[in-house]
Amino acid sequence: MATYFVTGGTGFLGRALVERLVVRGETSAVHMLVRQRSVDRFVAAARRWSRPDLVFPVIGDLGEPGLGVDATALAGAVDHVVHLGAVYDFTAAAEDNQRANVDGTRHALEFAEAVGAGLFHHVSSIAVAGDHRGRFTERDFDLGQRHHSPYHATKFEAERLVRQQGRVPFRVYRPAAVVGDSRTGEMDKVDGPYFFLPLLTRLARLPKALPLVLPDLGGTNIVPVDYVVDAMTHLMHVDAASGTTYHLTHNGKQRVTDVFNALATAVGAPRVRVSLPFSLPRLRAVRPVPAAVLNELGVPAEVLPHMDLPTVFDSTETVEALDGIELPDFTTYADVLVRYWAEHLDPERVWDKSLQGKRIVVTGASSGIGRATALAVGARGATVLLVARRQAELDDVRSEIEQAGGTASVHPCDLTDTDAVDALVKDLGVVDMLVNNAGRSIRRAVHLSVDRLHDYERTMALNYFAPLRLTLGLLPGMRARGFGRIVNVTTMGLQTDTPRFSAYLASKAALEAFGRAAGRELLADGVTVCAVRMPLVRTPMIGATDAYKGFPATSPESAAKLVLRALTSDSEVVQRAEGLAMELLRVLAPGLARQVLNIAYRLTGESAPEARTRPGRPLPVLATALVRPLWRGLRR
Repeated sequence: MATYFVTGGTGFLGRALVERLVVRGETSAVHMLVRQRSVDRFVAAARRWSRPDLVFPVIGDLGEPGLGVDATALAGAVDHVVHLGAVYDFTAAAEDNQRANVDGTRHALEFAEAVGAGLFHHVSSIAVAGDHRGRFTERDFDLGQRHHSPYHATKFEAERLVRQQGRVPFRVYRPAAVVGDSRTGEMDKVDGPYFFLPLLTRLARLPKALPLVLPDLGGTNIVPVDYVVDAMTHLMHVDAASGTTYHLTHNGKQRVTDVFNALATAVGAPRVRVSLPFSLPRLRAVRPVPAAVLNELGVPAEVLPHMDLPTVFDSTETVEALDGIELPDFTTYADVLVRYWAEHLDPERVWDKSLQGKRIVVTGASSGIGRATALAVGARGATVLLVARRQAELDDVRSEIEQAGGTASVHPCDLTDTDAVDALVKDLGVVDMLVNNAGRSIRRAVHLSVDRLHDYERTMALNYFAPLRLTLGLLPGMRARGFGRIVNVTTMGLQTDTPRFSAYLASKAALEAFGRAAGRELLADGVTVCAVRMPLVRTPMIGATDAYKGFPATSPESAAKLVLRALTSDSEVVQRAEGLAMELLRVLAPGLARQVLNIAYRLTGESAPEARTRPGRPLPVLATALVRPLWRGLRR
């Protein structure tokens, strides 16, 4: 019976490999390194394994010496350390690649030595070949190649660490670019060839028989995840010398054009019929592809330089060791990959309107719009993560959700406290959706605010920086899963330019502008952003303003329906018809819009205590407002 310790086991490749290990008849236990904030991911993965009773989480971190694990508890109890933990992202920062790929490997080796592991299985990458041109065998490593990205450079350095240490026997596995399962199509995120599927679906609108003419797109190397884990499971248990390296790759040259045509056939797009006699690298050297074009296609600029793989990987020795485990031809499963992508990963797919089982964070959930929204999404089967300052009121909301048969948890937090938000992000773990609802309003004329800059600072702190901080904290988890929905509750006032709300509107405008820009960047990651432009809502926030007592206002329950629409649609903005009408008036007749709002401003009283004693003069104000434009016209 064999025991295993796995890093990166909650990742896409790791989850699939663990499943292969637990179904082996000779496995007694799989210990898995899990960060504290990733426990939810471990629990979710465990539901899919055939024998979850054989998998045991070990809390630790790649970034800590010895993985932050007490090795004495596992000393002599680990036969195989399988090191999959790494950053697999061309767009990740250099320091993130260094911390995970190099430092993480060093710490995993320290752990393997401390527990007396029999074998260290290092999952490297074909990235170690860098810009080497020509044949690269399993016996090759440092051939003087250069590495033009942090990912490539750190994967090379990580493998060098494994090769240079002489304390633990090891094997190295170099997978090619991993795509989804060749039988089910399952994939966890948009990466590699998936970046180009939105372009192909657009090309599918053209006649299928139309011959495409493109430059020589060069070579690539793609393998499905099931082949990688099947091959690893076999190779981990064969007799081989320490240092043996395996290429889990296409053997020889795989043309990008062939991959393109296989995907084009799957989506019904025209195929490349003629390749021009110049290569993609030469084309890029003549005229770099504009970043705006790449953004529109959802392709990160960092990916393009690595599209053409100059290395031809030789996996002859690996194929012989695999003893009949064959790599399927890409053309035989391209349609399976496309089908799964279209149903689960396509950012332009029809939105899944079901909230069942989704983990949804609602801020400001103790009252008003937040409370009504929490109750509404709880009734739809979501797990509601309730965030606000007041614990007792959050407990009441949770009780109401649970009494109705829903699921909720309470997370009290002052969102203006940086440390508190950092702790909240760790507490929440990976979430599906975030409703940034918490906020404050202030109604005060600008001329009464000239010595009250703190009003603007406090409003900005809660209405903009607080949701921004929370969004940035939860975003990595959404991107890693390839799905996320961020709903920012803003205001119809951005369409009406409501007087006396300069501080409030400025903060909401900042939040909405951030969401629009971020939404365009994150589209290919499966993360979308929506703004809900709320009308006046009868909540405690407006209760202190006497001027609103006679104003028509919608109920929190009606406001929650707008948030639900944002959560269950792919809209970028959810708004009311009257708000859109005022926005059109501002565009089509800006002078009239300004005049109407100035009249409204002068006819209504102040909320500021120091200004309430000033008597209103509605009739003279109205007469002046109406006559002044006419008089100006006559003077011209």
